[in-house]
Amino acid sequence: MYLWIKAFHVASIVIWIGGMLIMALVLQTLQKTSPERSAAEFRLLQAVRRWDQRVTSPAMGLAWGLGVALVYFGGWHTAGWLVVKLVLVLLLSALHGIQSGYLRRLVDAPEQEASGLLKNSGALTIASVAIIAAMVVVKPF
Repeated sequence: MYLWIKAFHVASIVIWIGGMLIMALVLQTLQKTSPERSAAEFRLLQAVRRWDQRVTSPAMGLAWGLGVALVYFGGWHTAGWLVVKLVLVLLLSALHGIQSGYLRRLVDAPEQEASGLLKNSGALTIASVAIIAAMVVVKPF
């Protein structure tokens, strides 16, 4: 059973992180100062927003739930590497919320400028995932 939970956990993470990277790319591309948004840009924003609501956000929730199950069934709750992973996963979850909120606001107010955090959200996501992967595979402490 543990291996099935682990497999679905990894699959949900791939979907979640893929969605975050798509949002980072779209937000970076469509963030501009012009008050007018073309019909194609508006449709793209709406499509990414629907994808986030229907796929990316549920995948994040599933990753969290399955991750808690893995910690419980694997007895990892006292592992030091898990603390580092959890901090980064919390930060990724918060970043996802910030991305989602900005995407929602960008539909109504296209002139809104992205924060430095959002402008670098793709790189932050990739760096966090790389560190998390190292923690889980190497288990350095």
